[in-house]
Amino acid sequence: MLAAFAALVLSVSLANAKCNARFLNPITEVCWDCIFPISVGPVPVSLNTSRPDTKNPGFPLCVCPAFPIPRVGLAIGIWEPARLVDVSNETGCFSNLGFDIDFGLFARGNTSVNASDGGDNGSKWHTHYYYYPLISMLGTTIDALCLETTAFDLAWMSELDPLWMDAELSLLLNPEALLFANPIAQGACAADCAVASSGNLPINKLFWCDGCSGPLYPVTGDANNHIGGVQATSVVSAKLLARMHRMLLARNTSSPNSLCNPQLAPIIPKSQYRRQITRPFPATSGRYACAPIGASTQFYDRHKEIPYIGESFGYLFWRKRNCCAL
Repeated sequence: MLAAFAALVLSVSLANAKCNARFLNPITEVCWDCIFPISVGPVPVSLNTSRPDTKNPGFPLCVCPAFPIPRVGLAIGIWEPARLVDVSNETGCFSNLGFDIDFGLFARGNTSVNASDGGDNGSKWHTHYYYYPLISMLGTTIDALCLETTAFDLAWMSELDPLWMDAELSLLLNPEALLFANPIAQGACAADCAVASSGNLPINKLFWCDGCSGPLYPVTGDANNHIGGVQATSVVSAKLLARMHRMLLARNTSSPNSLCNPQLAPIIPKSQYRRQITRPFPATSGRYACAPIGASTQFYDRHKEIPYIGESFGYLFWRKRNCCAL
């Protein structure tokens, strides 16, 4: 009986270790200097941070239509923690929420790394997408401007989406993927990699690229080239964000037209996002703690993956928001 009990405890602990789920601490595990630069019109406030920023309005005052009198305000630009993403090596692993559940018959299979000739050449991952308006949830005064006030919510799960693990079915949402399945389109991603890794924002016109991490198409849970868990899950997290834009669950918040209301954006505007790794170990400081989409993961992937006990990952996406605040 003691042996059976020990085996049961060990199996439970190993299962938890494999998922390495832990609730994200919003105080100690968030890179709070990623909120900078904050801008009023064209004037930025960066507090000695050197992170790149999107283009801001050239005039500090803005006008939004309202009845009966148009609303006049200040053109504010801020980076806000907005979305959480789990990228897990098994079904039901909510690595940022801290629990692991059994999906039973609704699960569409565990993920895996495909190997050939003794090396890894690809991997499959399950993902979850959360609305995470952290500044609003903390009740800070900056929330009184015009940041998102959507409640925390689990918006999407790959376990229940038959398109996520099937490249052919995913063409129903992203038929343009056929245009980028060629060496010329893939080779163009090298330029995106170089730009994003040199301290600049990624190239939005190369929307089919995640820079150094690989192509965004097909928009599925596949990492076509698996070079470690951080690289593979980084590109899968960006694929998920691209999928959310195509499903209109994510919007453009950083264009001049979004000062009054976020705009529909079926193609991901990569430059408005920063990606912070949170699981298995968060990056909370340094220039690349919240790197642009497309930047090389070698700047922050050290000691972020431990075989078997640290192979499920989590990401916090920071989003640039330009708005007209009262």
